[in-house]
Amino acid sequence: MGYAPQSLSRPVSYPGGWTVMQKNDKNAHSLHVHYSPTAKYSIGYRTEYWREENWQFHGAQLNYLVKRHNAPASQANFYLKGGLGTAHGDLGVPDSEPQLAAFADIALDWETRRYFTSYENRVYYAEDIAKFFRQKARVGIAPYIGDYGDLHTWLMLQVDHITGERDNISVTPLVRFFKNEYLVEVGISDKGGILFNLIIRF
Repeated sequence: MGYAPQSLSRPVSYPGGWTVMQKNDKNAHSLHVHYSPTAKYSIGYRTEYWREENWQFHGAQLNYLVKRHNAPASQANFYLKGGLGTAHGDLGVPDSEPQLAAFADIALDWETRRYFTSYENRVYYAEDIAKFFRQKARVGIAPYIGDYGDLHTWLMLQVDHITGERDNISVTPLVRFFKNEYLVEVGISDKGGILFNLIIRF
């Protein structure tokens, strides 16, 4: 029996597909809406709000599938992503001016119907507002194997590392649920930060 991809959180959908990703963790809130003209890339709008530093990003994001490896019981993916837009710091200050902002990252994942692992990193540049490097790794296991159309559940562990003034490492146990075109993730980090992610694909 061939492998059927289960994850909805990938940055490229099927040709003509739209995806809405709304994510929250201890560092930032983000919204990413993208359209996939082909199965190789997607283009869309991204906004982020970084709470502690009180700044926002607004811009376009391009995701590109470099390589997908399909095996009989597993799948692996390699993506490149990039964004370009403006950063808005000192929110609420009347004379604050938006500045050029950009980011670039790589994302890798491998999964079977039982196991999951991923790694992603991102370099941020926002002139005088923010310059830092973030990386995130996950491992997960499905406590049961559901059929197509069932509610699927994953137990996961996420490790985040951010450099710069806020240099820190955090660990977040989380639970992922998905059914059909909906995916929800809920967790809490060792530093007390709430993780809540919602992804809808249509």
